[in-house]
Amino acid sequence: MNREYHKWYSAHLERDMELLIFGHSGAKVLIFPTRCARFHEYEDLGLVSELRDKLEHGHLQLYCLDSMDAETFYCSWRHPGDRVRRHLQYERYVLHEVLPLMAQKNSHPCTIAHGCSFGAYHAANIAFRHPHLFRKVVALSGRYDLTVAVEHFRDLLDGHYEDNVYFNTPSHFLPNVSDAHTLEHLRRLEVVMAVGDSDPFRDNNHQISAALWAKGVWHALHIWEGRAHSAPYWRKMVPIYV
Repeated sequence: MNREYHKWYSAHLERDMELLIFGHSGAKVLIFPTRCARFHEYEDLGLVSELRDKLEHGHLQLYCLDSMDAETFYCSWRHPGDRVRRHLQYERYVLHEVLPLMAQKNSHPCTIAHGCSFGAYHAANIAFRHPHLFRKVVALSGRYDLTVAVEHFRDLLDGHYEDNVYFNTPSHFLPNVSDAHTLEHLRRLEVVMAVGDSDPFRDNNHQISAALWAKGVWHALHIWEGRAHSAPYWRKMVPIYV
């Protein structure tokens, strides 16, 4: 199986960024790691191995990103407004550096945004914000409203609210999408979500599902037994949904 390591200086982030590529052809999967995790996490958790057959047969090609969460939403010393602005720099890195690399290496028309846990937030947020760039979203055990404290998970913006927060909170902006062009592309997306029935963000997943149905976006929300918010569950999910 093809495995490539890439590292370059990002002009958008003004720092070196690393990523791993697995596979040689097929639909391109943009993978965001879990909270503050590294680009090699997807491999470390055994998720690449679960997709080995699809990778070796040229059905999928994985692009595993590094995280910037420690400089964005989980950077508690930074002003909340600066946290989300740093996140937007990360988004520009993905849009203007990583996606062009993917297009250069692989001309397949399908790009999938994918992540587990906090990576599911990143995958859903970028795909719902830029649906014309993606064909599918696979979001597992995701949290889609960072402004609400649930269990021991705190409000990651500390009560701060502005346009940048609104437009990076799928639970907030999705219900109000009205642009015909954006809705057309949203309705072309294949959206797959999975969450445990005792996951603290189960209700948030149902909120996203309701918002998607209200906009005529067909999708699947799979409810798994238990919390289902860990690598053993994700290893079962990814061969089914990705």
